[in-house]
Parts: sequence; structure tokens; C-alpha cells
Amino acid sequence: MYEIEYYTEKSYCPVIEFISGLPSKAQAKILREIDLFEQFGLYLGYPHKKKLEGSYNKLWELRIKQSTDNFRIFYFGFDQGKFILLHGIRKTSKKTPKTDLDISIKRLTNYLKGCEQSES
Repeated sequence: MYEIEYYTEKSYCPVIEFISGLPSKAQAKILREIDLFEQFGLYLGYPHKKKLEGSYNKLWELRIKQSTDNFRIFYFGFDQGKFILLHGIRKTSKKTPKTDLDISIKRLTNYLKGCEQSES
């Protein structure tokens, strides 16, 4: 079993907020995909997850299709077997919006800074 952690900032959890704002069928599909990810982790392959490239190569996306909707949950591997879910979107175009990727990178950086501070 792998460990899934939801990024939280000042008691706000963006991925949970994103999921809870969706219709119940979409919520169920996304939560089922997260459960699969928790169970299979690195062994869950494409099309379920995909590594991003270029300046966003620290990020991965959990890819969820529900009916005609496509959802993405951006995450990174923090430690062996631990993944941090950073940001969620409903994908409405072929290209992922740069603003959402930038938000994910910012949260990744904030998470790592918090870890450094708790170590010192």
C-alpha cells in the first residue's frame, strides 16, 4: 500500500475542495482512481498516470475520465511510496493551462519548504 497525502495550506485542502465541488458521479470516479493509486502506486501506469515534461518534470498527473469529462490531479512523489496530491482541474482543452501547472509547482515548493523547516 502506498501513502497518499493531500496538500494542505492553512487548513485549506485544494484537492478535497475541488473534488467536493463536483457532481457525485465525478466525485466517486475520482476517489476510486485515488484509491487505485494508493493501492498500486508506481505500478499504476498510463492512461491512469503520466509524468509531465519540461519545466514541470517534477509533477505527475493522475488522469481521470468520467463520461465526457476529463479530470487531472497533479501530484509529486515525496518519499519512497508517499505521494502528495497538489491540485485538481477539469480539463477543458488539449493543453493543460500553464496557470494550473504553476499553482501545482508553487504548492510543491511550499510543501518542501515546510518539510525543511520542520527538520531544523
